[in-house]
Amino acid sequence: MSTMRTKLPTDIWVVATWDEFIQTVEDPAYQKAKGYYYNGRMRIETMSVGPDHAKDNGIIAIAVTLFAALKNIPLNCLDNCSYRKTGVRECQPDVSYYIGERARMVPTGTAIANLDLTPPPDIAIEISDSTLADDKGEKRLLYEDIKVSEYWIVDVQQAEIIAFEIIPSGGSRRITQSQILPGLEMAVLEETLRRSRQMAHSQVVAWLLTQFQP
Repeated sequence: MSTMRTKLPTDIWVVATWDEFIQTVEDPAYQKAKGYYYNGRMRIETMSVGPDHAKDNGIIAIAVTLFAALKNIPLNCLDNCSYRKTGVRECQPDVSYYIGERARMVPTGTAIANLDLTPPPDIAIEISDSTLADDKGEKRLLYEDIKVSEYWIVDVQQAEIIAFEIIPSGGSRRITQSQILPGLEMAVLEETLRRSRQMAHSQVVAWLLTQFQP
């Protein structure tokens, strides 16, 4: 494994065993990296997070939580939580949610969330600045197999949201409105992203209140 540690290509999928993946993500050199494992391959993302990525991450998390609060929908939000099915797959979405009755099933503790013991999140979101092709491709297949209910991709450069409903029997389909948060339109979230480019988040939230309240 020492050779892989010194020469490991990052930000692409690399053929690896589960043990090699675990050794890599536990290496202090990759302490701040995001780790994914799927179909006998791993991806270690070490790219720095820029201001646009960070701002979109923050405002989307705020917008979805605000919508749930105003609609009296129980919801727990996790930021950069890792989910692991030992020996099979791992992911680390930028934002994830447990919603409704499943909000109380949100994992706790300091360890990686174990999908052998806890259910997957209802919504997984990847904030995509330089990883769009992979987020739409391999990661979408990964989240289909993890069995989240919905997978959203926030295209930072275009201020767009590509949202999928995961079909229990397999595959996924594009949606323009959340199926697990009825009434939450992707178009409103996209306008939220656009406004956040010109306005303070507090001002964007004030606008969201006019959109979400009857």
